[in-house]
Amino acid sequence: MGRRLVPLTLDNLPDLPDRCRSCVFWELDPVSGEAAVRAGGAEAQKEAWVSTALLEWGSCGRVVYVDDRPVGFVLYAPPAYVPRSTAFPTSPVSPDAVQLMTAWIMPGFQGQGLGRVMVQTVAKDLLRRDFKAIEAFGDARWREPACVLPADHLLAVGFKTVRPHPRYPRMRLELRTTLSWKEDVEHALDRLLGAVKKEPALRPL
Repeated sequence: MGRRLVPLTLDNLPDLPDRCRSCVFWELDPVSGEAAVRAGGAEAQKEAWVSTALLEWGSCGRVVYVDDRPVGFVLYAPPAYVPRSTAFPTSPVSPDAVQLMTAWIMPGFQGQGLGRVMVQTVAKDLLRRDFKAIEAFGDARWREPACVLPADHLLAVGFKTVRPHPRYPRMRLELRTTLSWKEDVEHALDRLLGAVKKEPALRPL
């Protein structure tokens, strides 16, 4: 089984699942996001966001392929490129960190070490760019798949709460810890990266 992790570009953006390719939950503020969805322009807005991030900041994601089939992806960027983050009560993300926006691995390909390799690849990329950590907003009341990842799953893979909140704690993972991850975190990563399965309703936080 051949597997490879490729930086996200405009060329391979179509390899993301349809629901994710047209989801702009993180890429736009709540008002603009709702307007884009109503106007049917969310996919074009997603493409524009990726283009801007690549030109101004650099690599902002990875796509995972198994035997040339896209089976997963991860998106990440500094909070300046993630307008939705300012709507969270526990913002802002720390200046030495990059925000984990969303990530996913296709059912049937979990439990093969892809999640661990994906996060370690992101960690190596960000360490080379002098970042110290990944931060994410968790959902402490998570009940169903959505773009905001479940807080307990983030805790299970090593994130620590840096700003508590009853619903949306801000959580942090020191990048160097990911480089020594072993198989004992794979099950937790499967749960985390399998949690995003559908586009959520866009509503104010």
